[in-house]
Amino acid sequence: MTEFVDVVIVGAGISGISAAWHLQQNCPGKSYAVLERRERLGGTWDLFKYPGIRSDSDMYTLGFHFKPWATDQMIADGPSIWNYIDEAARENGIDKHVRYSHKVVSANWSDEERHWELTIDRDGERIQLNTGFLWACSGYYNYDEGFSPEFPGAEDFTGTVVHPQHWPEDLDYQGKKVVVIGSGATAITLIPALIDSGAGHVTMLQRTPTYIGSLPDKDPFAARAYRMLPEKTAYTAVRWKAILQATAQYQLARALPNVFRKALRTMAERRLPEGFDYDRHFAPDYKPWDQRVCLAPNGDIFKAIRKGKADVVTDTIERFTATGIQLSSGEHLDADIIVTATGLNVQFFGGADVLRNGKPQDLADSVAYKGMMLSDVPNMAFTFGYTNASWTLKADLTSEYVSRLLRYMEENGYDSVVPREPGSDVERRPFVDLTSGYIKRALDRLPKSGSKAPWRLKQNYLVDLRVIRNGKIDDDTLEFTSERAQVAASA
Repeated sequence: MTEFVDVVIVGAGISGISAAWHLQQNCPGKSYAVLERRERLGGTWDLFKYPGIRSDSDMYTLGFHFKPWATDQMIADGPSIWNYIDEAARENGIDKHVRYSHKVVSANWSDEERHWELTIDRDGERIQLNTGFLWACSGYYNYDEGFSPEFPGAEDFTGTVVHPQHWPEDLDYQGKKVVVIGSGATAITLIPALIDSGAGHVTMLQRTPTYIGSLPDKDPFAARAYRMLPEKTAYTAVRWKAILQATAQYQLARALPNVFRKALRTMAERRLPEGFDYDRHFAPDYKPWDQRVCLAPNGDIFKAIRKGKADVVTDTIERFTATGIQLSSGEHLDADIIVTATGLNVQFFGGADVLRNGKPQDLADSVAYKGMMLSDVPNMAFTFGYTNASWTLKADLTSEYVSRLLRYMEENGYDSVVPREPGSDVERRPFVDLTSGYIKRALDRLPKSGSKAPWRLKQNYLVDLRVIRNGKIDDDTLEFTSERAQVAASA
């Protein structure tokens, strides 16, 4: 007989641990399993091994609300974040529910059986698992393959080419000339770290600039709070200070983009060498937060440029050569190692096939309800964090809502819930309101957002507190049904 579990959570990263904690708190009687395709939990923080891997938002909001990040170290390295996630899982008994090396291949909702039928790859063996509710916490990108465009002449290069998503732990870059292709968060993290750990010279080669902000890696307010207040009280204060500060900065950037641009410029120019061409290398032609604004703790990348250990080249690639990269301008960049920090491949639900009664479902045709459920897809939720703030803020809100939803269904005897398809008065819009390349490449594969609530995806934690945390469950959009009620009606 196929095993049945009340709730299956897919993914044991930040989102999955958050989901499991809230489920235990709100629905203690429900059985659940966390399916993790890798051999360890941690998600992103277990996958990436490149030098300098760190948070790109403060740890007071990247951390869970139920487990204080009790230090003034606001920006943390990857291993510290992994340890934090692991502790959260072990302290709350979540680790006992994680099943490793379990990759969901397909998920079929059966209207007749009123549950999901999962096909799982377990170390090469196909097994089956049924569940009443499916919760996708598998992130938003392909763990197997990062985005790597084809570069003419790549086969001619005699050095080493590496993508940060698959960083070799034995890569020797001591004293080497390194060219990092890309200007996103990974490139901006890598460059100072490579220099600090022995690379000879590092060049960031970018096609277009990216906005980069500079913040201290430690928070003096947090240091005082943890010294003067009980830990939980201090964490609440520090967390809310971080939330309000980040929200205000984002709203300022969108409302007064020129003021925000000027502030970024001032922070950078204080650290860059005199006469550096800021406009060419760090002044994009789009508005702040049309694409993500990257973070340089203590302005480390600007300091590396000032010291002459790193430089920035804004140009396009003509081809790879045996000894480096030939640029369209005619300049040649010599390199021993080329790092293709060219981004991610976005992937929804870990690439699993989703079916209903054996018929494949195109999730790109669905519309996202409150950014966490899909129209016409029963008993399924997904976690997708903020693009302009910490991922965990939205993950925790989603976890609260879904666990409340499950409790409501249990208390009222419902065994299925599905968001109704929105009417013609709801205009379909892109799921994520960013123009970043990794998002634009995936728009045709992502669900849609709507033009009005509850289909409109918000990027504001304070608004979502009202809509998600305090909003009622039984609104007009959700359709609840019960097999027991149907049986009674037919009798």
